[in-house]
Amino acid sequence: MTAETHSFTESGPSRGEDLLDAFLALDTPPGFKAELIEGEIVVTPPPDGEHETVVGRIAKQVFRQGSTDVDFAPGAGLIVPDGRYIPDGTFTSVGAMLDRESWWKPDGVLMVVEVTSSDPRKDRDAKRRGYAAASIPLYLLVDRQANRLVLHSGPARGDYSTTTGVPLGDPLPLPAPFGFDLDTAGLVG
Repeated sequence: MTAETHSFTESGPSRGEDLLDAFLALDTPPGFKAELIEGEIVVTPPPDGEHETVVGRIAKQVFRQGSTDVDFAPGAGLIVPDGRYIPDGTFTSVGAMLDRESWWKPDGVLMVVEVTSSDPRKDRDAKRRGYAAASIPLYLLVDRQANRLVLHSGPARGDYSTTTGVPLGDPLPLPAPFGFDLDTAGLVG
């Protein structure tokens, strides 16, 4: 099953509020994920096993490398300037997620992780811009269709100023507070 996208076309000053109200009122089936991305409601089915394995292996490496001053959450709901996103993985400073509602501003977020699914354009473009606009320092994209890992850093003026990409199998340096080379060889396949 692929992601479904619904956009509202009515105009007027309450369009944004109406769209947000409709989004917040959604009752998605268990396991499905609903996001509001650049004015569109996007509902995706539960991820496949490879998708979830990749996220878990990245988190495992972060903690094995001694990054004990970070917390991790799969599926945290983040409020960004153009919508509401649910990254596949969110690394924060310790305690940043405590006492937060289900949707929260990304204060304390150090890095978000996305693994491409059926429509990689949202992850490559719209989500990259949204995370940059929210000043999230690092955006790690595992692009399964392109067999690459891409790290975006230095959010400025609605996008990232630096992009580093490596083919799957090559190490990817993660800057502080992580400070190690991510082993990409066993992430996919």
